[in-house]
Amino acid sequence: MTATAPAPAPAPDRSTGAGRVSVARGYRFELVKLVSQWRVRLLVLACWIAPALFVAAVGQQSTLPSDTLFGRWMLATGWAGPLVMLGFAGTWALPLLTSVVAGDVFASEDRLGTWRHLLVAVRSPRRIFAAKALASLTVILLLVAGLACSSAAGGLLAVGNRPLVGLDGHQLTPSDAAGKVALAWVCVLAPTLALAAIGLLGSVALGRSPMGLLLPAIVALAMQLAQMLPLPVAVRLALPSYAFIAWNGLFTGPAQLGPLLIGVVVSLVWALLATTLAYLLFLRRDFTNLTVDGSARRAVTAGLLPLVGLAGLTVAVVASATGAMGSGISQDKVQRSLATEFAHLYRLQTKQLNRPDVTEAQLKATATCDKGSVRVAAEGPGNDWRCVVSWHLPGVEATGTAVYQLDVTSDGRFVADGDGPKEVNGYFLVRTPTGDAPNPLWQFDGNVELLSTSKG
Repeated sequence: MTATAPAPAPAPDRSTGAGRVSVARGYRFELVKLVSQWRVRLLVLACWIAPALFVAAVGQQSTLPSDTLFGRWMLATGWAGPLVMLGFAGTWALPLLTSVVAGDVFASEDRLGTWRHLLVAVRSPRRIFAAKALASLTVILLLVAGLACSSAAGGLLAVGNRPLVGLDGHQLTPSDAAGKVALAWVCVLAPTLALAAIGLLGSVALGRSPMGLLLPAIVALAMQLAQMLPLPVAVRLALPSYAFIAWNGLFTGPAQLGPLLIGVVVSLVWALLATTLAYLLFLRRDFTNLTVDGSARRAVTAGLLPLVGLAGLTVAVVASATGAMGSGISQDKVQRSLATEFAHLYRLQTKQLNRPDVTEAQLKATATCDKGSVRVAAEGPGNDWRCVVSWHLPGVEATGTAVYQLDVTSDGRFVADGDGPKEVNGYFLVRTPTGDAPNPLWQFDGNVELLSTSKG
């Protein structure tokens, strides 16, 4: 009796794609899975509707969120709304959105036990990772675009396309304001990508554990707390979270681009490293064990330690490149920023009161600031800054003076609160020929560039 060899299995038909699922097909499949989840659909609806309703509602109120950057201008221009929303998004919304989307994109397969089915269908862990990462990135970009477009639409419809007052007091034309608002939202995509990559890393390393889902939000919260501490400038710039606030420099003249560019580059480096770590961990994963729930030791050694090392490396690089090891807030910088902004806003008040126009060169505004007392070094953040602004008017011998109390935060933002005389900055309304209007010199926001400048 002769043994016959079994007939070989038919080769897969490559022309029809039966033996190989491309990244494009896998991406479409993963995108459909994500969008079909009820929580993702709710997030998309919320991001495209809620900001417009919020900005429009605030634009109809007499009380404004003046403790929020650009909040005091929400009744004056529709371009203040998306900037208020951007500040909120960088602090709370974007970390939570990246947690829900990127932090769960791999862990969901662990909870459902569908890894073997997915591997049989796609036949490549590399293509699975690429498809899932691209699908989560697409949804996150859709959510960020919704926040930006919806808040801008709400502001423009409720208030109108009007000039915006920048953080140095100068007025931006509506077209210039629109461009800088759009650029500010584009810049925060870099730290958002960093948090999304950390979410991918947590989802791969921790499996179905809830910590993988919460990791981007926890990391973002830790970085925000670090930004509130009196840390050296180099440490601030070396954290991806600084790019969430560095867009403030776009609204000064000239624009403070140094911190913004450093923050964007640092965020992209973090995104690249975290994504690479997630990819390598995913390729080494044992998909035959359905009860795998991630390894805390592997998450620390292959995930946390490389990111901590990257943070130390970026601190060293930024410190050596910029020489910024102090707070970055000095007496000269505060005085220069306050005097410049006061001169711009004084011209705005002059226009409100229908007085003869003056230029900044004619005003020759200067500021003298101290911190608490002459015995305390006038540097660093604090709410005990006291400044006296002086200026000159053409044809007037007397020198005008105005007192301000400044609250300077560790990220360089300050709030100047007028303390008299009441004719200049002592009251929040001024009487104009058309009625009472907000006094631009009463209380205003400003920004001190943390990096050293060539101006003396």
